[in-house]
Amino acid sequence: MLVIRFLRVGKKNQPSFKIVVVDKRRSSKSGRFLEEVGFYNPLTKEKVLKADRIKYWLSKGVRPSPTVHNLLIKEKILEGKKIPKHKKPKKKPSFAKATEGKEKKPEEKKPVPETKPEAKTEEKQTEKKELEISPKVEPPKEEKPSEKTEPRKETKTQEKGKPEEKKPEEK
Repeated sequence: MLVIRFLRVGKKNQPSFKIVVVDKRRSSKSGRFLEEVGFYNPLTKEKVLKADRIKYWLSKGVRPSPTVHNLLIKEKILEGKKIPKHKKPKKKPSFAKATEGKEKKPEEKKPVPETKPEAKTEEKQTEKKELEISPKVEPPKEEKPSEKTEPRKETKTQEKGKPEEKKPEEK
């Protein structure tokens, strides 16, 4: 499928574009396009469009990219509405879909306070069952130092870390 789209040719921070007809599956950056049908410089707002060639390709079924489509409408080569390029489509809220086709009947309202406590008691019962099912984990027992073990001897590194005790000098 062929499309009409931009091919950037400008330097860094100085964009300018060729408007080319290219196969959609190929990158427009490769430079392999069928025909150049225009030029656009967004900094100077300079536009050069070959209207007859653009109309020819459109008659062959080539689709313009959304940005090129908007440019062609602005230059009055195409007629129609501009395509909102960056606008996301609005989605209907989920509750609106659920209420479509259903009529509200005030006499069939369910009492809300009665259902909530039942749900809470069901949750509590399931929590109790889960606690009963899960195996009991015993806390690790602390080992008491036995009297048979000898006290640890201080190593040289521990002795260096401790401040030395000053002995009173005898005269």
